[in-house]
Amino acid sequence: MADRVAGPEIERLIQLLARLPGLGPRSARRAALHLIRKREELLAPLSDALVVARERIVTCSSCGSIDTSNPCTICRDVRRDSSVLVVVETVADLWALERAKVVNGHYHVLGGTLSPLDGIGPKDLNLSNLTERVSDGVKEVILAVNATVDGQTTAHYITDILKGSEVKVSRLAHGVPVGGELDYLDEGTLSAAMRQRSIV
Repeated sequence: MADRVAGPEIERLIQLLARLPGLGPRSARRAALHLIRKREELLAPLSDALVVARERIVTCSSCGSIDTSNPCTICRDVRRDSSVLVVVETVADLWALERAKVVNGHYHVLGGTLSPLDGIGPKDLNLSNLTERVSDGVKEVILAVNATVDGQTTAHYITDILKGSEVKVSRLAHGVPVGGELDYLDEGTLSAAMRQRSIV
């Protein structure tokens, strides 16, 4: 029996695809085969798009998001409410909020969370210009971080940083998701939902 079933180029393609989140070796093989079968329709345009992305995508010097321009599209948009600054952990979180169309403010992407166990401290996050941005007409900072231990630690740290300013700091509510059944929720979620209940 052969050790390989394809040439080194195809094996490399499979190995690189397997590094993507959500793709294991089997899914990567299926994706590679699909790309190879649809060379003209998918593989060539994907290859071109990857080259352009590598050359043109930059990190926004203002908010920390990614785009093909600096400042990014969101930071340049004059229709946005400049008095609201939404602090998120990652660009994926920013995109999720934009898809939901729940806020029309500006963003600040941290690039992760504080995690002492992993050696990630304040200097490893995009925190250097946060106070400067807040002092530039911002009235509310919304901490849209995940409800994890590291996310909550980060939220507390940012709250401490902004304590001396006049800005209002708010956090996302946590609790029962829409369509969620109480029987399937963990105790922490139920506890948060009960503490943050609202009057109807």
